[in-house]
Amino acid sequence: MKGGAERAEILHRSARVTLAASAGFYAFLYGLDEPVLALYALFAPIALGLLSSIPGSGRQRAAVMLKALPVGLVLVALGTVLAVQTWAAVLGMLVVGFLLAFAAIAGPRPAGAAPGLQLFYILACFPPYEPQTLGMRLAGLTVGVVLLALCELFLLPQPAGETYRWSLAKAVATAGDTLADRISPSPEVLRAAGARLRLSKIPPAERPAGPGRAMRGLSQAGSGARRLLEQLAHLTETGQLRDLLRDGGRADIRDGCRTDERGGGRTDPASPWLLPQVTSLCDESAAALRAGRAATGPPRMDEAIGAFQEMRVRQAAESAADELALVPVLRRQAALLAVAESVRILEISVRVGLDGRRTPPIEPRELFWYTEASTSRLWLRRIVGNMTLRSVQFHNAVRIALALGAARLVAGSLDLTHGFWVLLAVLTLSRTTVGATWAAIREAVAGNLVGAVAAGALLIGVGQHTDTYAAILAPGMLLAFALGPLLGIAWAQGLFTLVVATAFAQIAPATWRLAEARIVDVVTGSAIGLLCAMLAWPAGARQEVRRTMAGLLRECGPLIKETAAVLTAVPPGSAPPPSTLPTLHRLRLAESAYDQFRSEPATGASAGADWHGLLIAARQILLGAQWLPRFDMPSRALSPDAVERARADARAVAGTTDRLAALCTGERPPPDGTRPEPSWPPTQPLPTLVDFEVWLASLAAQLSRVEAGLPGAGGRAAAEATGGASGGGTARSVTGPGGHGS
Repeated sequence: MKGGAERAEILHRSARVTLAASAGFYAFLYGLDEPVLALYALFAPIALGLLSSIPGSGRQRAAVMLKALPVGLVLVALGTVLAVQTWAAVLGMLVVGFLLAFAAIAGPRPAGAAPGLQLFYILACFPPYEPQTLGMRLAGLTVGVVLLALCELFLLPQPAGETYRWSLAKAVATAGDTLADRISPSPEVLRAAGARLRLSKIPPAERPAGPGRAMRGLSQAGSGARRLLEQLAHLTETGQLRDLLRDGGRADIRDGCRTDERGGGRTDPASPWLLPQVTSLCDESAAALRAGRAATGPPRMDEAIGAFQEMRVRQAAESAADELALVPVLRRQAALLAVAESVRILEISVRVGLDGRRTPPIEPRELFWYTEASTSRLWLRRIVGNMTLRSVQFHNAVRIALALGAARLVAGSLDLTHGFWVLLAVLTLSRTTVGATWAAIREAVAGNLVGAVAAGALLIGVGQHTDTYAAILAPGMLLAFALGPLLGIAWAQGLFTLVVATAFAQIAPATWRLAEARIVDVVTGSAIGLLCAMLAWPAGARQEVRRTMAGLLRECGPLIKETAAVLTAVPPGSAPPPSTLPTLHRLRLAESAYDQFRSEPATGASAGADWHGLLIAARQILLGAQWLPRFDMPSRALSPDAVERARADARAVAGTTDRLAALCTGERPPPDGTRPEPSWPPTQPLPTLVDFEVWLASLAAQLSRVEAGLPGAGGRAAAEATGGASGGGTARSVTGPGGHGS
């Protein structure tokens, strides 16, 4: 059931499209007696205003339409030239269909305009081959698009919604207020604040989905804010946030280490020194987002984290004799350090998102590579990254191109009357799964049958009285464009059949056979669309999400072991930093597949798998691999026992990722009866080992929860997820670097 605001927008859109289409059509047909001009002026607003789903406010939509106009003119010219031969039109349809569908990689607005632009080529590429009418076609298209843009601006315009920047500012302010102890939200409230930054909760026009630096920066800032709020929620549940805020506000521990009389644990001077800086930076980032201006000066959190680590190392050296009391302090510091790292990522990405200009290299360069890249390189990387069979954007583009090309071939070969309706049916009824396509086709064919009967009766009853058709066209469009989206596909197709019959009866003499041609074309297009859906990735993203998640997990395992090798190298710093680019690439493909999967009907065992939790774990692995070698490199070589223990723990968690990868693809997982768990506490109470083990323990718990929901997971995974997580419960009471929730 659609809400009141959505119903109102549908009615407003119907009025805008009807006015724009009617104004051009009537003026050109009855004022200038130019049917070609009238036809293109009629279909241009329908294509971009109704068939397309351009997101945003009235002003944003108008801007997209005017930017799309030059592309539409090129497509009409191309279609007019290629209409000379069926084979030429088919080849053009394949190329145009793929490119426009693949344009979804550029963001929601190009993706929204693509179906309408497809229709511009479709209209022009059908006989009769009349290149001498090209000027008329371009003029009609231009007038129709401009009229629609004016209606978007001035006729019941859609108001602007909350920008992503403003939503992000509110989330960051919530985190800052929590860290400053100005508010005490529950974990549920903190998680809800982070969940509001999920792209599914953001209006499509405001989503930072483009390939540019500013969009990438805002997207990364959103992930950092969500991760920060999830960390605070977890720390609130475990009581560690209370301890951090208590110690951070006490002046008597700022100058030295002493025993906490209430808690019995050791306090430290490092946390009270770092916490106010983290809080201040959150407040400054929120203010910058509200103002829309990036902060000036060098980033501060890099130096603060480095100094904090030095203080921890000195504290560990001074308290070496009291190792048992030192470990809880180091664990709390590890939690604060994870929060500080999230704020550091947030600080840098907010600056990039607000500024958008190229910058000198920012460490880690693999994470912020886009800040120093040219715009052309960013676009090339986005395009090349999706030119793979593992990209659902590539899937969709290939599917729609093949379906449209086949439809154009069939319509041209059989010389179907009004053959462009065949392609229009393919364009409007194709879905990402064969089940969804079949459901849409059933409703569409039923609606068209009823509409064709009604249109045939209308054409027989009215005959050649064009004044009657002229009188009912505008109210008919208003009714069809409003009731169709409100009542469903059957109503939309049936009412649209009446509209096109009424319009074409004014352009040329028409009989009841026009309705017959409409139903034949729709059935033909539906059959072609269904056939392509059955042959090309019929399950949509259901299988692809499993494959991409498995590929992501297979990259995560080696990354965990590489991180352990870097931290335990002898001498320290002798091993190269782990390469995160392959994992980042796999993460982007998995996120794309997951986004489409979430938009499809839930079916089968895949619907119960916690793919979102798996993505969170992958981001946690990436952040730890970038963060630990940068800020946690030991100053002296670790003991052989500590090295072997740390690497064994890394192999254990990496083995879990391999097991999950096998479960994702339905393969037989490796035996887990002797699978070791991350050990706790570390053999040496050093910040490096504590931070590393906290990271591994948190990862093990997150991966165990994911494994419990995967098909074929054994009882062990379920037990771990419900109460037997690794480390004797440690993973449930600590948050490691880059804690989950991104």
